[in-house]
Amino acid sequence: MDSIRDHCGVFGIFNSPEAARLTYFGLHALQHRGQESCGIVTSSFDHSRQRRIMSAVRDFGLVLDVFDNPALFKDPLSGSSAIGHTRYSTSGSAIKRANIQPLHVQYRGGNLAIAHNGNLSNVTELRAAFSERGTLFQSTSDTELILHLIAQSRRTRQIDQILDALTQVEGGYALALLTDDSLIAVRDPNGFRPLALGRLRNSSEDGTMTYCVASETCAFDMIGA
Repeated sequence: MDSIRDHCGVFGIFNSPEAARLTYFGLHALQHRGQESCGIVTSSFDHSRQRRIMSAVRDFGLVLDVFDNPALFKDPLSGSSAIGHTRYSTSGSAIKRANIQPLHVQYRGGNLAIAHNGNLSNVTELRAAFSERGTLFQSTSDTELILHLIAQSRRTRQIDQILDALTQVEGGYALALLTDDSLIAVRDPNGFRPLALGRLRNSSEDGTMTYCVASETCAFDMIGA
C-alpha cells in the first residue's frame, strides 16, 4: 500500500441534488492519492431547526469501505453541496481520528468545512502563537490551524475572514472550503498543489449548472463533468 501513496485527494461540488453521491464517485477516482482515511461533509437546510447545518461521515479506510451503505447519501449526507477528502498524512498523526478530513466547525461566521492537500511551512510559528492565546486543539493536523485563523479573524464577512487567514499561511496547499452558501477553491500563490475546476449540467429539472473542484481531472471523468 505504501508504494501507491501520493498526496491527499480533495473534491468539492456545489449545486447538485446528488452532491454526496457524486462526491463519493469523485473520491473513488482520487483514492490513489490517499488510503489512510476519507470523509464527506455536506451542507443542507434543516427544516425542523430552520437553519443550515453540516453533516459528516468520516472514518479510517478506503472510500468503498467507509461509504459502503448507499443510504448514507440521503441521511445524514443530504444537501446540494459537499466536499470530500482522501488522506495521506504528511502532517499530523495517521491514527488520530480527529485528523480525518474534511474538518468542520460552527463559529460566529457560520458553518465552515475544509479539505486540504499540502503542507503549511509556518506551522510551528502559528501553533506557538495560538498556544500563547490559550487556543485548544482537537487535532494534530496543520489544517486545523487554518480554521483557527479564520475563526479568530477580526474581519466581519466570512469571505474576508477566509482571505485574512490565507495571508498568514505559507507553503504549498490546495483547499476546498464549504460554507453555508458557497464552495470556495484555493491554491497557494505558487500553484504547488493541483486543483482543477469542472462543471456539469444539473440533474434537476431547472437545468442549472453544477460546479466542482478536484485534485485531478480523473474525478471529473467519473461524474461526467
